[in-house]
Amino acid sequence: MTDGWDWRRPGGAPTPAEGPASGSPSPGAGGDAPSPWWSDALADPWRDPYAPTAVVLPAAPIDGGSEPEPVSDPDAPVRPRLRQVVLVSLITALFAGSLGSALTYALLRGGPAVPSLGAPPAQAPALAQRKPESLAGVAEKALPSVVTVRVASLGGTSEGSGFVVSTEGHIVTNDHVVAGGSGKVTVIFNDGGSASGTVVGQDPESDLAVIKVARSGLRPVEFGDSDALAVGDPVLAIGSPLSLANTVTAGIVSALDRTMQASEPGGPTRYYAAIQTDAAVNHGNSGGPLVDGAGRVIGVNSTIKSLVADGQEAGNIGLAFAIPINQAKRVTQDIIGTGKARRTVIGVQVGGAGVTGGGVRLGAVEPSGPAAAAGLRSGDVVLRLNGHPMADPTDLVALVRKYAPGSVVAVEYRRGTTRQNTSVTLAADAK
Repeated sequence: MTDGWDWRRPGGAPTPAEGPASGSPSPGAGGDAPSPWWSDALADPWRDPYAPTAVVLPAAPIDGGSEPEPVSDPDAPVRPRLRQVVLVSLITALFAGSLGSALTYALLRGGPAVPSLGAPPAQAPALAQRKPESLAGVAEKALPSVVTVRVASLGGTSEGSGFVVSTEGHIVTNDHVVAGGSGKVTVIFNDGGSASGTVVGQDPESDLAVIKVARSGLRPVEFGDSDALAVGDPVLAIGSPLSLANTVTAGIVSALDRTMQASEPGGPTRYYAAIQTDAAVNHGNSGGPLVDGAGRVIGVNSTIKSLVADGQEAGNIGLAFAIPINQAKRVTQDIIGTGKARRTVIGVQVGGAGVTGGGVRLGAVEPSGPAAAAGLRSGDVVLRLNGHPMADPTDLVALVRKYAPGSVVAVEYRRGTTRQNTSVTLAADAK
């Protein structure tokens, strides 16, 4: 028995280097049957402890065999494909070209390139696109009719506001704007143009005046109804406060029929039942329009309340007062038509002191006046006029002048301890 290391075939002949073909019988000793112990000894790589070993992989089939499945390393760096390289290069070139063009344009313009912030609007806003009922729409409607009024006087030049009421060139302003002037008036329009004007007439007691200019293409205001106002209605005050032309301020109607008594040293006492507003009004707003939410004029800005002492410059504190346009329109028509205004009267004189429990005591009643015709007597206490309570003599005077001559008003009064009611037909002053 042997492991085949130095084995020799029986008979002394060495075994061939290569063993018999696979499957063929190996010769035995002396020609006997093959022995199972040496049939594969020559093909055994471990027969010789000094023989080198090797691992032999099977060769890839030439025809008809299957390719091995490709294997890739997911962590291995990926080489960019040609298409990606070309696309990145193209984008980079376009960006660089755009940047270079922008820089070149900026240098040619003489300044650095300034980036635009935010997305561009789909359409540039324009006043024409504002809704008519918006504040901007109301201002757009009224502004072309508002003017600045400058009046020369011995003491210098005073300035106020006004508004166009006719295509013939009539302009309404306050009497105190033109009072004391030399008659030379300059009117400056919304578009910056100017024209010389003359004073047609003025009514110091109602604080209204009318100026006329020779200019074509004027746009008159639209009048509203001051009797239809309610507290809380939105309003705009337009004018030239503190010489700031074309200024628009917004507010609401704060009160109605706020009786006012105003005067200047040496001047007449003015009475009117005013529209009170919190829209900002300052010096220079005088004579300008107070307009409603539809752009219609419902008042003439006239005076303000202030906390400053006499002689100091007053400013807006949210208490401004306008002459109701129904009264202003009536006075304006009188001035244009006759050169002067009619004053509405009731035909009584009032006492200077208040009455306990409220009301205004009648000091005297003109025998042929409207009050006497309605049955009122001296000593009667007027409690209400058209539903408005009377607390001070100014209330009766101001409210009477609010109405046009010929108006019929309801009067509630007290005679002794008895309350009574009557109707009075107001009249125009004989002056």
